[in-house]
Amino acid sequence: MTSSPEKSAAKSADPVDSLVLHATDNHVAWITLNRPEALNAITPDQRERLIQHLSHASCDPGVRAVVITATGRGFCAGADLRGGPPTGGPQAGERVAGEQVAGERVAGDVARMIRLGAQRLIGAVLDCEKPVIAAVNGTAAGLGAHLALACDLVLAADSAKFIEVFVRRGLVPDGGGAYLLPRLIGPQRAKELMFFGDALTAADAARLGLVNRVVPADDLEKTARDWAERLATGPTRALALTKQLVNASLDTDRTTAFAAEAAAQEINMTTADANEGVAAFTERRTPHYRGH
Repeated sequence: MTSSPEKSAAKSADPVDSLVLHATDNHVAWITLNRPEALNAITPDQRERLIQHLSHASCDPGVRAVVITATGRGFCAGADLRGGPPTGGPQAGERVAGEQVAGERVAGDVARMIRLGAQRLIGAVLDCEKPVIAAVNGTAAGLGAHLALACDLVLAADSAKFIEVFVRRGLVPDGGGAYLLPRLIGPQRAKELMFFGDALTAADAARLGLVNRVVPADDLEKTARDWAERLATGPTRALALTKQLVNASLDTDRTTAFAAEAAAQEINMTTADANEGVAAFTERRTPHYRGH
């Protein structure tokens, strides 16, 4: 096994890279939030780096699965409302919530911030062409909860908690929360979580269907690695098309969904992995997928 994600990513001279660690190991991209003193609340710069890493994972043939996790006792406490404005990224100069420019807030600033900020991050997870696993090591609150729930698979340490914290601050849920939660657990359960803002234990999150599996904290990294490496040996393009079909299915009618399914299978049958899978079946051997 190569060096850990933390050790590999720490070599970068870019200060933002020390706050979002990144390494690729056995075709798995490990993206690790690294502001443990702030419970990994996400700054604008960190958000842009997360989006960048997810975008690169989509187009990098050397990456066939992604894990998002964090250091310390928190997975992500949400957006860093105390952080300053971004210093870079594709929308340099973007205002953050509550920030005033020349003493005034311009109409549309908050909506623009949400569209270009939290929503872009959640969209980057949903649209990533590789399967994404959340390894939730601690509290996931607000945008942090939505970051985890947008992932394709969610593993949680038994000490993890999920909190729809917005109502505690007098805020409307953002970062796709009102889109994600009803699709995962239904509207009534989603409203309960969002109306009260109570902390949900990892066990309760699994019972509701928000989490795939709860494991002891000491086993979280190993389980995430096992799952990710299993995905990384699978038919990568078929997994990408499957993810696309499932994500789109909840927003469309049966006729459209069936047409999309047929088109996806047509596209997939042009891949080397599909040919390998069929050949392995007829030859009664284990397939060896290469990700293309």
